[in-house]
Amino acid sequence: MTFHHLESADDPRVSDYTRLTDVHLRKLREPAEGMYIAESSRVLRRALAAGHRPRSFFLAEKWLEDLGDIFEQYPEVPAYIGTAALLEDITGFHLHRGAMAAMHRPEPVPLPALLAGARRVAVLEDIVDHTNVGAIFRSAAALGLDAVLVSPRCGDPLYRRSVRVSMGTVFQVPWARLDDWPGDLRVLKEHGFTVAALELTGDAVDLDDLAARKPEKLALVLGTEGAGMSAGTLAAVDLTVKIPMRAGVDSLNVAAASAVAFWELRPHH
Repeated sequence: MTFHHLESADDPRVSDYTRLTDVHLRKLREPAEGMYIAESSRVLRRALAAGHRPRSFFLAEKWLEDLGDIFEQYPEVPAYIGTAALLEDITGFHLHRGAMAAMHRPEPVPLPALLAGARRVAVLEDIVDHTNVGAIFRSAAALGLDAVLVSPRCGDPLYRRSVRVSMGTVFQVPWARLDDWPGDLRVLKEHGFTVAALELTGDAVDLDDLAARKPEKLALVLGTEGAGMSAGTLAAVDLTVKIPMRAGVDSLNVAAASAVAFWELRPHH
């Protein structure tokens, strides 16, 4: 195993980890360079278990023993070690979750392959809050969704915060970014999916009413908070569905709503 002890925050070998708090820089850099950051030893292990390949490891010395088995598996991957203060200088925040790794992004899965055999799919329209994206993926993994599709302007599921909030479950649920929005909803219909938007409209059916219909294949579209679902998307779906709520409360956070809907609409075998 090749361990490199860092002496300076300007070391060019750890450029993957610099200024991780700069959201705009990460958005530009991560997809373009085909990389993402796995933060914490648990998330790192989940990424590796999903078959993702590491570019390098980045950690404080006290975590060396904890990850010894990982280093043995990847002897060719460099591990950069530094003091807590130096690592904080490089990343811009205190690294208290063990190790980090710069990971190669997996190749995108073609949409038809993703839908083959799927019965429950979530579709995220323009959800830009990475915390919500990560939380939705965690619900999707816990409640048995087969795939998640994200619109062109949706937040990146492999952005550092999304990965962290999802506890690494973004690696467990197959996902793809759509190119044509909302046009790609046609592809779902061609594969036999009923496409329902979770949106409070005048003709929305209650969640339990849709569940009682026991749709064989269902795609649930979740919209961005605040602005709501776009008119083009509402025109493209088969129906809208709402969570019945007590008077005085008109909505839930999109991540909380997703968990309620995923559970209620789970397929019945």
